[in-house]
Amino acid sequence: MIIGIPTEVKVEEHRVGMTPSGVSDLIKAGHKVIVEKHAGLMSGYPDEEYTSVGAKIGTVDEVWQSEMIIKVKEPLPSEYKYFYEGQIIYTYLHLAANRQLVEELLNRKVTGVAYETMQDKNGSLPLLFPMSEIAGRMSVQIGAHYLEQPAHGKGIILSGVTGVKKGNVVIIGGGTVGFNAAKIAIGMGANVTILDINAQKLAQIDDLFNGRVQTLISNSHNIANAVKNADLVIGAVLIPGAVAPKLVTEEMVASMEKGSVIVDIPIDQGGIFETSTKATTHDDPIYITHGVVHYAVANIPGAVPRVATDALSSATLSFAIEIANKGITKASQENSIILNGINTYNGNLTEESVARSLNLKYVKFE
Repeated sequence: MIIGIPTEVKVEEHRVGMTPSGVSDLIKAGHKVIVEKHAGLMSGYPDEEYTSVGAKIGTVDEVWQSEMIIKVKEPLPSEYKYFYEGQIIYTYLHLAANRQLVEELLNRKVTGVAYETMQDKNGSLPLLFPMSEIAGRMSVQIGAHYLEQPAHGKGIILSGVTGVKKGNVVIIGGGTVGFNAAKIAIGMGANVTILDINAQKLAQIDDLFNGRVQTLISNSHNIANAVKNADLVIGAVLIPGAVAPKLVTEEMVASMEKGSVIVDIPIDQGGIFETSTKATTHDDPIYITHGVVHYAVANIPGAVPRVATDALSSATLSFAIEIANKGITKASQENSIILNGINTYNGNLTEESVARSLNLKYVKFE
């Protein structure tokens, strides 16, 4: 199979779809790999490292002619012209909040394999996990920065100082993102509250942190009270493939003290705050609503491409080799994780949660 690794075109997205080590493994498996010029440069991988393992360096047009495209973020409108029937695009797609991309994939009969819906039998998301770790950990340091007065915040530090109260961090969602956010927030010395609908998960979190976090069942009453008193609120709820639920109302946001900060991590799935009206970019990351700073960057790990590229490539490589070796049909028959990742195929929408979110027809892949 001919495999293409394009340069990411999303604003300030410096990750690359595969490391030279991963490309080497693909070539050893018998495949041809074309990497767009300078695609890996900002992740610390110059073209020479790709050519040294046997890859070809090509133009954007050459790369997109490949049978399988391995990316990091969803294709943008400028890339839709390259789609063709039977092509496989293997990346984070986040289709539930992107009808235009869904329609392009369907109309051009592209096979879209989405990292974020590749779920195993235990319900875990192996290709989302490493980026969730990074986003969770970064969310607290981002929030701490925007709480500074020159960054439009209220002018506090999360740890407080002797004789001065600590900052309050509220994390909505106790999964991988929320757990990793809590790790950093506790390390910074903040008061930390985690809300989740799963009591068993909250019990595990309470045990792991030795009672250093306040755990609350996630419901509208508890969310409203926690948000009102928070300095930093982190949205960390994800429903695989589906639009994120709007758990924090505009009224709740308006109740927060001016200069407080919101970090809405699932903004690429629509976000959990009613006031998160748009995704932002690393070069223009915030907007202010009701006096509250909203950070809504849709590709948070893109700010740390060296770490993020290595972590992502390690997670995606084995499945990429399996798809390339066997083709998408056989690979999906033999591996349910790959099957769960197929969102579009031959003009059909094969991910039920996306179909439900966009009110489109769902066709079971099998």
